[in-house]
Amino acid sequence: MSFTYKEIERVEKLTKKEFIENYYKPQKPVVITNQIEDWPAFSKWNFDFLREVAGDKTVPLYDSRKTDYTKKVNEPDFTMTMAEYIDILEKGPTDLRIFLYNLLKDVPSMKDDMRWPDLGLRLIKSLPLVFFGGENAKVFMHYDIDFPNILHFHFSGKKQCVLVDPKETPYMYRLPYSWICNEDIDFDNPDFERFPALKKVTPYITNLEHGEMLYMPEGWWHYMKYLTPGFSLSLRSLAGRPTNLAKGLANVTFNRMYDNFMRKRKGQEWLDYKDEESIRRTNALIGL
Repeated sequence: MSFTYKEIERVEKLTKKEFIENYYKPQKPVVITNQIEDWPAFSKWNFDFLREVAGDKTVPLYDSRKTDYTKKVNEPDFTMTMAEYIDILEKGPTDLRIFLYNLLKDVPSMKDDMRWPDLGLRLIKSLPLVFFGGENAKVFMHYDIDFPNILHFHFSGKKQCVLVDPKETPYMYRLPYSWICNEDIDFDNPDFERFPALKKVTPYITNLEHGEMLYMPEGWWHYMKYLTPGFSLSLRSLAGRPTNLAKGLANVTFNRMYDNFMRKRKGQEWLDYKDEESIRRTNALIGL
């Protein structure tokens, strides 16, 4: 048994007014095609190009292991050069990913290959973040710590994106003091016996191909699976809703620091507590 998915709506190039009225104001995800064909990046950005302009850059890498209490939140598992990583991607399936990397800060010339979309969002121009993955690499289900609006552009290959409405957060087995769900959940093959509240969740799904953009509204959960090797660029704006802005501020100024403190103090005991508490709290909501 698996989830019953809804397909994320797909539209062609939008005007600012269409985007604001139909998607930003109602906080509705959408895939926009034909939006960046005028970017030089549309024809230039591929692995050969990146090997040439960024091959010597040291990049942060993550694998599929569960959270390690010895590491801080989002601390990478290890590093290597971009050229070495691209070689691995091209050899075959790998779970190695680049996550939350500001490549354009290290290679400023790449900014000339993109345009800042005029869709009515006040994008944070200092934070164009990139994400890479090999075939079958998966990004754990999470929402972003600061509740941003995200424009997610995919390049090279195909990537599956699964989103969950924040209204369904009570059923997502969210870990305390975190913005991820219980890491034992396999969102490709959910165990509804162990995690019964997931039966109340109806995820949205789409596959992104080269040049397509996914809009992810504030606080939406997302899980990504690379169907082929590829990479994406995320542009973000601050949360526009005061409650989400306040939640994001609390995450950045308190929850993240407290979680790091407890990992250092309690070690694996703290992570085990969070796992158990996520199940206890969520199941209590459905009377278990």
